[in-house]
Amino acid sequence: MRTGITGGIGSGKSYVCRLLNERGISVYDCDAAAKRLMRTSPVLRQQFIALIGQEAYMHDDLNKAAVARFLLASEANAQAVNAIVHPAVFDDFLKSGIEWVESAILFESGLDKLVDRVVVVTAPLEVRIARVMARDSISRENALEWIHRQLPQEELIGRAHYEIVNDGQQPLLPQIEQLISCLIKEK
Repeated sequence: MRTGITGGIGSGKSYVCRLLNERGISVYDCDAAAKRLMRTSPVLRQQFIALIGQEAYMHDDLNKAAVARFLLASEANAQAVNAIVHPAVFDDFLKSGIEWVESAILFESGLDKLVDRVVVVTAPLEVRIARVMARDSISRENALEWIHRQLPQEELIGRAHYEIVNDGQQPLLPQIEQLISCLIKEK
C-alpha cells in the first residue's frame, strides 16, 4: 500500500518523514528526486534545453538561476517545467519500490493518484510562519506569500485520510505510532 505525505510549507512534513525513517520506513522525497533527476537525467537535460535553451545547463550542471528565471516568468512556463519534471519523478518513485512518498504538491501534481492513502502534516498558521522565517531567513510577508501559494491547509485536511498535528504541543511519536498501526490494520 502506497502512502503519500503532504503538508504546507512550515508544517514539518520533512521532520515527520525523518521520524518515520528512524522507525525503518523509507520515504521517497520528491523534491530531492526532482533536483537529482534535473541534474543527472540525459532525457530531462535534453527536454530542458529544448524548453529553456542552452543556458539551462552551465558547466555540465543544472543552472538553477536560469531555470528559476524561466519558471517565475509565467504560469505557462511553470506548467511546462512541471510537465517535464512530474512524470519523471513519478516514474522514478514507482521504480524505487518505496511505499511512502513525501510531496508538498501531492494533489497539485497528480501524485495523489499513485497512492492509496494520504497523510497530511498540519500546524497552526503562526507556527508555520515562524518556522519558514527562521529556516529561510525571510520576512513574515515573504513567508505568508509562500504559504498562500499552496493549497489551503483546510483543503489538504479534507482530502487526506490521516492528519498528524505538528504544533509543537502534541507529541508526534504517539501520532506516528497510531498512524503506522492504522495502516498495518488496513493492509
